[in-house]
Amino acid sequence: MRRSSRPMRATMTIAAIAALTGLTACSSSPTDAGDKTDTAQKTTSKIGITLKSGGSGDTCDIDSTTAHAGPVTFTVTNKNSTAITEVELQSDQRILGEKENLAPGLKPVSFTVTLDGGKYQIYCPNAEKQMQTLTVTGKAAKPTGSTHALLKQGTKGYAKYVSAQVASMKDAAATLEKKIDEGDLAGAKAEYAKARPFYEHIESDVDGFVLPGFKATDNKGNLDYLIDMRASNLDKSAGWHGFHAIERDLYKRGAITDQTKRYAAELTKNATTLVGVAKKLQYKPEDLANGAAALLEEVQSSKIKGEEERYSHLDLVDFAANVEGAQEAFAELKPGLKKIDAGLTKRIAAQFDTVNSMLDAYRDSDATGGYKSYTPALRHKNANKLSQTVQALQDPLSHLAEKVASA
Repeated sequence: MRRSSRPMRATMTIAAIAALTGLTACSSSPTDAGDKTDTAQKTTSKIGITLKSGGSGDTCDIDSTTAHAGPVTFTVTNKNSTAITEVELQSDQRILGEKENLAPGLKPVSFTVTLDGGKYQIYCPNAEKQMQTLTVTGKAAKPTGSTHALLKQGTKGYAKYVSAQVASMKDAAATLEKKIDEGDLAGAKAEYAKARPFYEHIESDVDGFVLPGFKATDNKGNLDYLIDMRASNLDKSAGWHGFHAIERDLYKRGAITDQTKRYAAELTKNATTLVGVAKKLQYKPEDLANGAAALLEEVQSSKIKGEEERYSHLDLVDFAANVEGAQEAFAELKPGLKKIDAGLTKRIAAQFDTVNSMLDAYRDSDATGGYKSYTPALRHKNANKLSQTVQALQDPLSHLAEKVASA
């Protein structure tokens, strides 16, 4: 699961936010960021965000605080800041887009969102100036045409996929809870491994949904936090919950306690809540593209490092699930994307094949979860190869959101 450097995160899919705030999927005529005319645009505005260390505090520098309505691509570069590892675009305390795990010196990363006229906030936790205002002028045009129809059809198909994965996770969580209540340690470990992939398929889409009555900065109302928070980024005010608290008990402590049973019951409850949430989510094409990119960034930032499943060493199971989820999003966009950029479509498809072929080498039918245990020794020998292969897919995939948002 993607995790913020600060002990909170809260996200909702952009389309769902649009339903709440009145934002609409659109594109309009070309301008640069900062052009204050009200003409709709078809090309994408660009906004660069640079993170730097400083004597009086680390800075989050934005090269333009205005943009035109329509698709806007935010590219984040972390020069050398160690304090700022996350950037969010917010509106009405909802996160419209974000990038996390922004380590100093890594390649710039981007996300694209379609914005209507209004005021937005760019939030850089731990920066000297944490919150800055972005003013968007004009009104984004509604997308039309056969390509958009294909992309829209893809979003509907993907929405069904997300709902199915969440429903399966709820059932898997209930089975895990049953094994824990029975005190069956071996059975619980097996069920834990079976439940994980469902969430890892779709975590970029439903992660961080903020429950009604909670602020975006309050993890106590953040379903993503409550379901999938890791030990490395715990929020003391919210405590530990969800999958990885259970993982610690099962795999590190090797014991099922009353607290483990409470964790399991809460996980089932939150998974059930998420089923209802997922049914209401709607998507725009760039949501799928941003989500696919985010899943691969998640692979790089936590799975390959062995941080996600630090006790069970099931990271390759999660790795494969992230790739599968990203590939599903790409597949739903593919019919429309082929009309936009056939070359990019072919390149991304080929790189998915390469990543999947690489993963096949780590399959082990006798291992829990179906993949080799990602032990420190295996990680030491293989992390670089895994990272480079995923990066070769990340590079073309990073262009996908802008392509579909401006179609």
